[in-house]
Amino acid sequence: MLSATATATATAGVVFGSNWITLLTTPTRLLYFCHSAAAAAAVSDFPLTINITRRPRHRLRKNSCSFYSTSSPFPSILTEPDDGNQKKSVNDARYSSLRILEWDKLCDLVSSFATTSLGREACKEQLWSLNHTYQHSLILLKETNAAVQMHNHGACRLDFSSINLLLVKSGLRNARRGGLPINANEAMAVAAILESAYFLQLNLKAAIKEDADWYNRFMPLSQLIMEMVINVSLVRVIKQVIDEDGSVKDSASSALKRARDQVQLLEKKLSQLMDSLIRNEMKETSFLEVSNIDGRWCINSGTGQLTSFNGLLLSSDSGTGRIIEPLSAVPLNDELQQARASVAKAEADVLLMLTEKMKKDLDDIEKVSDSVIQLDVINARATYSLFFRGASPSLYLSEELDGSFSTETYLSENETLMASFPKEREWLLYMPKAYHPLMLQQHRQNVQKAKKEGSNAPDVSALEQAHPVPVDFFISHKTRVLTITGPNTGGKTICLKTVGLAAMMAKSGLHVLSSESVEIPWFDSVFADIGDEQSLSQSLSTFSGHLKQISDIRSQSTSQSLVLLDEVGAGTNPLEGAALGMSLLESFADSGALLTIATTHHGELKSLKYSNDAFENACMEFDEVNLKPTYKILWGVPGRSNAINISEKLGLPSVVVSNARELHGAASAEINEVIIDMERFKQDSQELLHEARHHLM
Repeated sequence: MLSATATATATAGVVFGSNWITLLTTPTRLLYFCHSAAAAAAVSDFPLTINITRRPRHRLRKNSCSFYSTSSPFPSILTEPDDGNQKKSVNDARYSSLRILEWDKLCDLVSSFATTSLGREACKEQLWSLNHTYQHSLILLKETNAAVQMHNHGACRLDFSSINLLLVKSGLRNARRGGLPINANEAMAVAAILESAYFLQLNLKAAIKEDADWYNRFMPLSQLIMEMVINVSLVRVIKQVIDEDGSVKDSASSALKRARDQVQLLEKKLSQLMDSLIRNEMKETSFLEVSNIDGRWCINSGTGQLTSFNGLLLSSDSGTGRIIEPLSAVPLNDELQQARASVAKAEADVLLMLTEKMKKDLDDIEKVSDSVIQLDVINARATYSLFFRGASPSLYLSEELDGSFSTETYLSENETLMASFPKEREWLLYMPKAYHPLMLQQHRQNVQKAKKEGSNAPDVSALEQAHPVPVDFFISHKTRVLTITGPNTGGKTICLKTVGLAAMMAKSGLHVLSSESVEIPWFDSVFADIGDEQSLSQSLSTFSGHLKQISDIRSQSTSQSLVLLDEVGAGTNPLEGAALGMSLLESFADSGALLTIATTHHGELKSLKYSNDAFENACMEFDEVNLKPTYKILWGVPGRSNAINISEKLGLPSVVVSNARELHGAASAEINEVIIDMERFKQDSQELLHEARHHLM
């Protein structure tokens, strides 16, 4: 026995040990799904009453659901999941969704624009962070916009490719640890980063001196750059004693100069001695050469060859011959070893002196290093945006208060941009001519590859013209669920991924790849169920895998989430799939995510728009003349079936086609005719709008 009292749409989950039951309710129906046989058995074994109450959404994001058993044989079976496990589950669902959207590939692409290795790592970490608040996202966007301004200005370039941050970090660690001095390469890396930061400050000061407004235009980067404390005298000292190749200069100390001169003198004497010994031994069949063993000058002779000079046999091998240190060279070699030890000590003294000088500025150098990494990450985002010609999004925070929709815009520095949008927001999502970032990247790579391989000009030109098709997204502020229909390979899934990636890009401080300014809400999470994500480890079929993923999304999404569902209700009996799809979308519309976008082949889902203002229809345009999709979205138009018409044009026998039309029904044909008229009307409207804009320009 399972009874339920539902006063509003809600979603809830009941835990039976490790077995979940998900309940989806609408004002007229209750659906529950047992995710295992154990859960189903548990439900059937005892009566369970579920009370679902709705609280004002501006006070509580989720509806509350209380459970109690009237006669449960399992007194402790109804327990809430552990908070830690629940948080991990939510993060797992979010990470899984991002992988489905191929966010990892986009993160790799953006981070490749960083100029340092640590900058690339930090960029990936920042983009993969799931903890960005709305205010943090605004700061990230402000940083990116400032870096773009710096690029356009030209004088303040954020290029740190000459800096080895790994050496800087290791040098700072060694200096803090004490005992051993930093090495010369680490010292030069420290000098390089301080010098780079110093010249960046000089360039910024010059720009501000030319026009004081640049300080505000470059904020918050101008503040970050100007706050770096740089000890120019330390850079000067390092460059005085360390050469560009990372060696300590002879002039670093008098002791070092004397020791190195002594080494050169002894090596010259040893070279003359060895040449003399070898000349005296040279015969037609002899083979003698000078070798250096552990810093000592020796002579390498053949295995069976006798020499007239006395020496110490260091090694003998049939393959390499005999290594002999002549007795006359032993005193000179001993002196050489001592001289080299003196050189090493003198170099260590110089580096120790540098280490002591650096210790006074370790905290400042550490801050400069961290600032450079931060600037490198920001520069990577800006360079990516410029390279692909992205548009800075107008990111806003949406709230539902007492059933009304209101938004606030906080980007005060872009007031002129904000003025172009109506004060009372018309769109929930306004994204004209948006590109899928990975498809755009792939297209550019193909063109570059063709040019590099020296392909024919017509081939390259044709490849350049085969540009990815941008999509328009104009979703009204009243819309909570958008249903997209259309043929297979028509671009529905690409549209879903384009929106999902655009939402993550805006949230992460990236420009959206759109031809115009973008208006997009801040989403706390992006959830996606796309593709055949079977879970073999959990013995789930394709349909069950999708259902479990959607169930997790439904329970974890909030009123500020974006949900993307591909082919909702597919993979099972069409009638049941359509009913389930309708119920799921109704639940999302009533108490689910801020925006849900679903693709489907089920015609029944198109009718939801006409009974619920929260729904909107769109379809992928199809060119019936050329029998191929155009990858463009038609808004407000439900998709129609093209299968019979396509079959006729592909040459299917007319008898079969006619019979199919009769079986399909006259009513369906009439509906398709109405949809055709709507599509033509939409196309004509778009053409007229384009002409009007052209005349205005």
